[in-house]
Amino acid sequence: MRDQEPAPDHPDRPGRRLSTKETAELLGVKSETVYAYVSRGQLTSRRDPGGRGSTFDAKEVEALARRNRRESAGSSGSAGELSVRTRLTLIDKDRYYYRGVDAAELAARHSYEEVAEWLWTGTLRPGATFTAPKASVAAARRCVNGLPEHSDPVDRLRVAAIGAAAADPLRFDLSEDTVLGTARTLIPTLVAALPTLSPGHRDEGPLAHRLWPRLAFRVPDEASLRVLDTALGLLVDHDLAASTLAVRVAASARAHPYAAVSAGLGVLEGPLHGAASGLAHRMLVDVLEEGDAAPVVADELRAGRRVPGLGHRLYPGEDPRARALFALLEEMPQAAPALAAARDVVTTTARHTPLHANVDLALAVFTVASGMGASAGETIFAVARTAGWIAHALEEYGERPLRMRPSGTYVGERPPQPLPE
Repeated sequence: MRDQEPAPDHPDRPGRRLSTKETAELLGVKSETVYAYVSRGQLTSRRDPGGRGSTFDAKEVEALARRNRRESAGSSGSAGELSVRTRLTLIDKDRYYYRGVDAAELAARHSYEEVAEWLWTGTLRPGATFTAPKASVAAARRCVNGLPEHSDPVDRLRVAAIGAAAADPLRFDLSEDTVLGTARTLIPTLVAALPTLSPGHRDEGPLAHRLWPRLAFRVPDEASLRVLDTALGLLVDHDLAASTLAVRVAASARAHPYAAVSAGLGVLEGPLHGAASGLAHRMLVDVLEEGDAAPVVADELRAGRRVPGLGHRLYPGEDPRARALFALLEEMPQAAPALAAARDVVTTTARHTPLHANVDLALAVFTVASGMGASAGETIFAVARTAGWIAHALEEYGERPLRMRPSGTYVGERPPQPLPE
């Protein structure tokens, strides 16, 4: 008769050590996630002499489990909002940081791909490039080509992500290396799936160079490409914006990266999020046609709308992303008229409300000056933010599944109610 294994002691008994399997079960995570907790300093492990695996202090594990349960219920910030721990982006005193590094300085000195790698891994990879597999691009393009001609770029990007997912048999592998591999191929696939406006381009080189012919008809100069590349780096992440929260909810349910990105793209289409730069673009075009911002601003306010491109709830002062882009736009000779129109808008509005220009207004100056359409800023935003969404999905995959599940407060009729007739 085979000896029975001894029943495990209760976790609260003094000195009790838990196996990796027991720890994973208590935390409700995979074994790989247990070791991720160790690497982050949230758990300590010990390898017993002669033992075949690591063991963990039961009290420490139980404390982490309690902390995770509190977080899954949603901890409240000062405004009663959901708070989620993240190591990616800090916004503080009109500046923001990627993994502790000033994001504006990082984007000014490094390519979009290098900034993305830093956010994903905390390691700078000079000369990093992203390559799209032919099969992935072909699948994405087939899906995009089936859309109506008037489809907007975010529609195309969302459908492209779905097509690329269907072509990837490893999409359900949520290990870090595989997710990073997906990120490095998904972003260039999304760009390659967009229709081109200028002929003679080649899908190679930095991502900004490949994105340009999808946004503008004219051949770019170096100053224009530098603004586009920097804009992509500046927009990689911005803490828990609405689209990023949607991505983390999807990742919490263990949706694969393509699906998580699709969730972000769905939220991005809202006029209060990614589409804001398009509103600012149209406003600047109107100011240039009128030759004066005053009547255009008056029309916006008369219609009950906020003046687009001004103010940001996270920055009482200047939006650092706008500041960085405006400095580069000064080096684009063709941007002078649009810059003057933007300054006119800010000055006109400041007579009553001293609001600073935000990144949407800076993007609008760039897209107007480059002869791009009103949706170009939203396309730039979506492509750039995909890298940040992947970073947040990776963080969430390392947390307890389904922790992003708030409880509803029922305010309807109290039961029992009679059946409707």
